Amino acid sequence: MQIKTAEFVMSNTRVDLCPEPTKPEYAFIGRSNVGKSSLINMLTDHKNLAKTSGKPGKTQLINHFIVNEEWYLVDLPGYGYAKASKKSREQWSSFITRYMLERENLLYVFLLIDCRIPAQKIDLEFMEFLGTKGVPFIIVFTKMDKLSSSAYSKNIAAYKRELLKSWEELPIMIGSSATAKNGKVDILNIIEQTNKDFTMK
Repeated sequence: MQIKTAEFVMSNTRVDLCPEPTKPEYAFIGRSNVGKSSLINMLTDHKNLAKTSGKPGKTQLINHFIVNEEWYLVDLPGYGYAKASKKSREQWSSFITRYMLERENLLYVFLLIDCRIPAQKIDLEFMEFLGTKGVPFIIVFTKMDKLSSSAYSKNIAAYKRELLKSWEELPIMIGSSATAKNGKVDILNIIEQTNKDFTMK
């Protein structure tokens, strides 16, 4: 897939105010500071489409972008940001949950995981939530350029072993690097193919 255009559409915290669900939609989410904004900018060939920040917790809204006038990319707030107030975390959790469960044109959630860090309880619980509710998701391991190929392979193997303790079948997993542009083709190919299935409905 070639990205020709990518434009901001709207930000809000209410599912009923999101764009009309007439186009396929893909959400990106992960723990704070996982590299989500950098990945989105890399995928869309825009340096500043999603706002990057050294300060975790920058994204606090449901942010919709329209890509190629054909599909929506959604930038969701990072979770697990300890310095955010308890009230803020509860608000984020509430509208993210509603979005995941009520957004009828949401085809995949891309769950971003820092490949350098062992499996975290908060990520595993979020995967369990998605699986229990039947929300399709793909794991994207970020920052793979920060590890040697052998260290990366070792970490991913350990992650798979952890998941197999509770999952009968592993989800799709993609390695990525916003710096080296790893994973871009894989992610966009999945979106392109899924879009075709959506238009056939």
